[in-house]
Amino acid sequence: MTENKLKLYGFNNLTKSLSFNIYDVCYAKTEREQRDYIAYIDEQYNSDRLTNILLKVTDMIGAQVLNISKQDYEPQGASVTFLIAEESMIASKSGDTVVSHLDKSHVTVHTFPEFHPGNSIATFRVDIDVTTCGEITPLQTLDYLIGSFDSDIITMDYRVRGFTRDIDGKKLYLDHYITSIQNYIDTVILKKYDAIDINVYQSNIFHTKMLIKDVDLQNYLFNTDVYELPPQTRLEITNSLRKEMIEIFSGSNIYKS
Repeated sequence: MTENKLKLYGFNNLTKSLSFNIYDVCYAKTEREQRDYIAYIDEQYNSDRLTNILLKVTDMIGAQVLNISKQDYEPQGASVTFLIAEESMIASKSGDTVVSHLDKSHVTVHTFPEFHPGNSIATFRVDIDVTTCGEITPLQTLDYLIGSFDSDIITMDYRVRGFTRDIDGKKLYLDHYITSIQNYIDTVILKKYDAIDINVYQSNIFHTKMLIKDVDLQNYLFNTDVYELPPQTRLEITNSLRKEMIEIFSGSNIYKS
């Protein structure tokens, strides 16, 4: 998102890492329903579909795919890893400009569908990590990633490491504007969530957590119509879903079992 391109000495040495985690929560009353939900979500987000999502991410950041490794697991879960490269223009000793591939960047995704027999809530977690070198900024992919999954709870970590130099030799530890990860998320999306930041500016470390505001119960029922449930049951299920989300969002066991 840098409008005025920095004039650097050589190529950009900065490493930028984005860790993006989403949680999808579902109410499934019986253990059979929970297993059916896990099987459904596992098929919906198999390694082939995840590969297509990462191909879009790679295209958005303008990187070249060097290698793809993917795997579906038993009984559930999948992983995909991309080795990617950025083309950088550097000057050779003769003064000519040549293209150099920085092949130290990668994109990975892992899925973790899970349930507990003693709980009617099943969860689906997706972890995506994008590490780039040079001018590529993975933050511009956030809107797409949030929209690619049913994102009830989102946690994001972004860090810029190392330094590069401008043409006068001055060290630069950051090459783009950022005060929060939320700077890079569409305001329409942000309005749907409660969001908090925990940032360490002097170390270029940024952390944002987001929790969906509105719970439309029908979207959280698996193989059940909301109108088949009495009002009291709907309220109890909604409360259970909200409590589960709040605990995942806060990272602590707030409510007694």
